[in-house]
Parts: sequence; structure tokens; C-alpha cells
Amino acid sequence: MAGVHRGLFHSRAGLSVRMSSTGINPKGLLANRVAVITGSTEGIGFAIARRLAQDGAHVVVSSRKQQNVDRAVATLQGEGLSVTGTVCHMGKAEDRERLVAKVRGRRESESEIPDMCSVLLHRIGKPEDCAGIVSFLCSPDASYITGESFVVAGFSPRL
Repeated sequence: MAGVHRGLFHSRAGLSVRMSSTGINPKGLLANRVAVITGSTEGIGFAIARRLAQDGAHVVVSSRKQQNVDRAVATLQGEGLSVTGTVCHMGKAEDRERLVAKVRGRRESESEIPDMCSVLLHRIGKPEDCAGIVSFLCSPDASYITGESFVVAGFSPRL
């Protein structure tokens, strides 16, 4: 059961509307996905790593310091989440290569990690392509978002 209050959807069952109405995989919204999050051993990056792992993704955390990586991985794995980590200073090519190698080791869903900025979907968008962002914006997960514009364009060069 869902209700509407001041334009936001609230689920009386404790699940978000998008999860209860779409029959999302019980493993999580991001099951079978890999998320790489740099600078993710504390603060906002750590919170993002935790949330994506809670939503079912395997998360690769990274930081410049091994002890920070170890602490973050131990904490998140202690919560039963699928997490690995590696040291990565994004300014060092060898560290970036190690990070990519770590991710490739987890992926079966390819031989290369695509550069998402260069990927075109090569299809015309469908109305359903806009539904996910609207559901998210109506959910409690978006409670701290105000006054933003979101482009749903499938990496189209014609925005």
C-alpha cells in the first residue's frame, strides 16, 4: 500500500513504491552490477558504497591509503555486503590500471569497461525510460534533492 503526502510517495509496508510496484529482484535493485567508487572509505563516498552494496551491487572501494581501504572493506563486509577494495591514487596511472584490473576480475556482464560518456544507446527512448528517475525523485531517497534538472537522454549527442 502506498500513499501520497505533499507530492512524495510513502510506502506503508516500509518498501519504496518502486520496489513494491515493479517486482524488483529480491537480491536488490542493483543485483549483478559492479560499482567502482573512488575516495570511498569515509564520508559521502563511504555512504554511497554502503548504499549501492545494500541495493545489491558488488562494490569496489578505493582510497590512497591501504589502512583506510582495509577498514572500509571490513566494516561493509561485517554488514554482510559484497565489497572488495584496493589502493588507488587517481593521479597515478599504475593505480588506475590496478583498479580497472580489480573490476575486470569481477566482471564475466565484458572484456572492457565502457567509457559511459562515449556510449550511445542507438535507440529511440521509450516512456518507461523516464519512469525510474521520477520514481526515485518521489521516494524518500531523494528527500535532500531540490531545484535540480535531470536529463534523461540515453547519452544522446542531441540534448
